[in-house]
Amino acid sequence: MAIWYIIITILTFLAMEFVAWFAHKYVMHGFLWNWHEDHHKPHPEDEGFFEKNDLFFLVFAIPSAASYIIGLNVASVFWLTFVGIGISIYGLVYFLIHDVYIHQRFKWFRQLDSRYSRAILRAHGAHHANREKEAGESFGLLLVNPKYFRKRRREQQEAQQ
Repeated sequence: MAIWYIIITILTFLAMEFVAWFAHKYVMHGFLWNWHEDHHKPHPEDEGFFEKNDLFFLVFAIPSAASYIIGLNVASVFWLTFVGIGISIYGLVYFLIHDVYIHQRFKWFRQLDSRYSRAILRAHGAHHANREKEAGESFGLLLVNPKYFRKRRREQQEAQQ
């Protein structure tokens, strides 16, 4: 039985990348743009630590918490507990990559140096290059378009041609 719970946790974690992409593209850059907009603008220190965008942390915590509560209290859907665990793990990874590594909101680790970490930075930089609601790109976090794995010099050469 334990293997099924591990599989549910892993599948939920993987599915969350697509949930996050969809929510980012169609909710954050859609009808809840007023919450997300401040994340695309410079955030002066005198405005405090938090952004309105941080409200999404609470929104994404709701299905995770509900999965824990229901799964732990209804024996027939105990497996739902592991959906909650998968969502929680994705949330932790998202926090560490997005808020700690990319935006340096916490100075825990500053320089990861791998092709993948550089690609994530490039993709997120491309996303933030547009400060408007429409015409964005790269809405996911962990799955990165292969073009962001290219070295900058090669990108610049291709752009000049």
